Amino acid sequence: MRATSTTIRAVNGMTTRWAADGLSPEALAKGTTFSAVGVWPLLAFLADGASGPARRELEDALGMRATESAEGARGLLGALARIPGSAAAVGLWTRPGLEVHGEWAAGLPDATLGRFSGDDEADRKALDAWAAERTGGLIPAMPLRVDKATQLVLAAAQSVRTRWLSPFRATGLTPDDESPWAGRRLVGLSRRTSLLDRVGVAQTPAGGLTVLHVLGNTGVDVHLLLGERDAAPGAVLSAGIDVLSGTHRATPGGLLPLGEPGPGLYVQNVRSSERDPVLSVTTSPFSLTADHDLLATSALFGLTTAMDDRQGHFPGVSDAPLAIQQAGQSASAHFTAEGFESATVTAIATAAGSAVPVTPYVVRHIGLVFDRPFGFLAVHRTSRLVLSAGWVAEPVDHVLDEHDDEDWDDEYDAYDDEGYEQDEGRA
Repeated sequence: MRATSTTIRAVNGMTTRWAADGLSPEALAKGTTFSAVGVWPLLAFLADGASGPARRELEDALGMRATESAEGARGLLGALARIPGSAAAVGLWTRPGLEVHGEWAAGLPDATLGRFSGDDEADRKALDAWAAERTGGLIPAMPLRVDKATQLVLAAAQSVRTRWLSPFRATGLTPDDESPWAGRRLVGLSRRTSLLDRVGVAQTPAGGLTVLHVLGNTGVDVHLLLGERDAAPGAVLSAGIDVLSGTHRATPGGLLPLGEPGPGLYVQNVRSSERDPVLSVTTSPFSLTADHDLLATSALFGLTTAMDDRQGHFPGVSDAPLAIQQAGQSASAHFTAEGFESATVTAIATAAGSAVPVTPYVVRHIGLVFDRPFGFLAVHRTSRLVLSAGWVAEPVDHVLDEHDDEDWDDEYDAYDDEGYEQDEGRA
């Protein structure tokens, strides 16, 4: 079973809404990562078993009718499992005495099915072990607690790993004076390519947006997003998804004018020893972890009515009255010189209701520096499904040791990141 274009649009739509309305200022200030791909299937399975207002709210959040949602979730999970380097899994655990309808449980693809032992600590350890195993250790614990009121836990784990087709090299990163990172010596990652169209600039409601595509060897790419200095993080991420969907068109690097046509970019003619044009990029590595309480923005996920424990909302799941008790996601994302990896575990619990070379050529040179907070999207290249997203608020500081050159700044000011002699002016 494959993910349809309707499902992909629905999942990416949830990613857009989460980016725009579901991230707290505190989370964005320190950096965060999240994945609608981890949440959407669980909500889809719940919608399939829900009734009344809870069902309608879940349909609105999903962007899909409940009669189609479970099939959409199965197609999505199957598609994730077929991406090289990626994995997806579902688990269902219930309290002894709670009978789940067999037809509903059978619709959970290749699910781990378990019963709680009654020992909350032992049950917690078992759930944590499942989370760690299904994500290769990237997520060490389930994002909820098991207590005596917990009747059912439905969880999904998802992970993505890819290596760059062209790796970066470690370098320094010196932010400009207007950057929030100004005055800090930072670790950077740099590389160059002659493929100018790896970068593009789009005009969006959030202003100019520079999008860099970093290609992985598994069909998964990371899009780095740099917006205007005053653009809100959620607006930058939403604009990046709109560019991905074709709502806003990006002008490819090869067609950009001389000067500074987009955030972080400069385009100039330089003298070079080679004929090919150059796109040189310097960015910051990142390692992000985040925990999200999905009930803090319950309307976004269609869970507000389902939280009301004065009645049950899921007669298609069990004859016992069930209401949402907890819902959370733990997420991580790591961008290094060699590649990218991310993982999420999402869980929903219910309770009872109730050197200078010879340079004979002049070539087009595009420079791009991510020296201030930026966003990212991990994207399946062919389907354009957003697998994970996030905001990088803090760079990696360079720690000086006795072997470091004290003339760091002088060394990096004389030449650009790839050793090209700066031409007169940038236009």
